[in-house]
Amino acid sequence: MGFAFNHFNFNVKDLQKSLDFYREALGLFPVRESDRPDFTIVFLGDGKTGFRLELTYLKNRGEAYDLGELEYHLAMTADNFEEARALHEKMGCICFENPDMGIYFIEDPDGYWIEIVRDGSYMQERTK
Repeated sequence: MGFAFNHFNFNVKDLQKSLDFYREALGLFPVRESDRPDFTIVFLGDGKTGFRLELTYLKNRGEAYDLGELEYHLAMTADNFEEARALHEKMGCICFENPDMGIYFIEDPDGYWIEIVRDGSYMQERTK
């Protein structure tokens, strides 16, 4: 029996605002959508991998989501780190940087953090 990564979910308060953010900030685009009476789910893809970010919009929810202490995050690589950082600086969405590690984080409209890593990660893969 084996497992493989499929998707990661963020619940969002304003679906269109989130779709616009992920398109502009990370080049992600909808690849599948399911619209139901109480909720809409949109899966975003990068056009390079099979991994998907699922955005779930609960239509009757008015309040923001409690994200706890944000001790989790989604990470993405950037093939042009400097260009990506300049875009995110212009968008005003950089929320944390660690220059020693060569990483930074952006924050989406709902407060979720996304780590931006140079292509060719800063951490070595663990081998057996």
